[in-house]
Amino acid sequence: MEEFQPIIVKKSIRKEGHHGGSWKVAFADFAVAMMAFFFLMWILNSTTETQKKAIEGYFKDPAGVSQSGGSRYVIDLGGSPQTLDANNETRGYDSDYIDPQGVMSAADIETLAEKIERERLKDLMQELTQKIEESETMRPFKNQLVLDITKEGLRIQIIDQTKRPMFDPGGARLKYYTRDILLELGNFLSQVPNKVKLTGHTDSAKYADDDDFGNWELSSNRANAARRTLIEGGMPAAKVAEVVGLADTVLFDEKRPFDPVNRRIAMIVLNKKSAEQIRTNAGGKVQNNEPKVIEPVRPRSQPFTKSEMQEATKKLSDDLGNIKPDELPSPDRFKEAEDNEQIWNLDDF
Repeated sequence: MEEFQPIIVKKSIRKEGHHGGSWKVAFADFAVAMMAFFFLMWILNSTTETQKKAIEGYFKDPAGVSQSGGSRYVIDLGGSPQTLDANNETRGYDSDYIDPQGVMSAADIETLAEKIERERLKDLMQELTQKIEESETMRPFKNQLVLDITKEGLRIQIIDQTKRPMFDPGGARLKYYTRDILLELGNFLSQVPNKVKLTGHTDSAKYADDDDFGNWELSSNRANAARRTLIEGGMPAAKVAEVVGLADTVLFDEKRPFDPVNRRIAMIVLNKKSAEQIRTNAGGKVQNNEPKVIEPVRPRSQPFTKSEMQEATKKLSDDLGNIKPDELPSPDRFKEAEDNEQIWNLDDF
């Protein structure tokens, strides 16, 4: 009898392993899609009809080539990341382009010119302050040198002290140290293009015979003595715009009219407006009576290049005393503070 071999069937039980992280990717896509849907609903609910038309125009014409409706940008914030050159070719964003926001009016140009000149005078005051500190002649008398900025310009005052007067008593003869100070100031002012005004001041002490010679004559003589010494120090005579003796009408210390501090000489580096006003008040011919007409060099929507703005600034600076464009103050310094006529002593620096 034939024998049959038994058939043995082996079954192996496999345990299920990790099936991968594809579900995480799918869930992330779903979450992003829901977030995008949420933003879409929020935008549609918060935008105006004009903004919706702008968005619609963008999707219809993303390149902004056509002239029909809508904006070339999804959200138009009033700026433009692209500009058009003279050939209507699209430029990418370039830091060499700035938007002047239209053509400046004559009043705006005059205001800007005054601010630029005021900043130049402030820089000049700082330069003179440093020069006084470095000068062996002027440093010992720095407490008698008072600098401040007024509506007329930079004012430099040399004031009397009880034991250190500028002039001989009752006369216009300069003390030797006052003369040395004025000689150095004359050299400094020779390098400044502005006109200079000189004023003489006295205290309220009266002369016995005030009718023949009094504080008016004395203050005028002292102002003229200062003028002659400044010219000797190198300041051109043509730079002098006005020499005035004011007696005791403008006291330095009104509470103490007889104090020596009221006896002083003031030199004012005039701004252009004040110099022209002196000329006009004296009967001189008015210069530049009519405001300049500034013609636009391109449409309002077309930005200017930095080189063009620098050229325009150079033309403007020529009217302010040949300012070099690279020496102009930065725009953030145009934030004008109120003119408070505050006196700044050199010890404050």
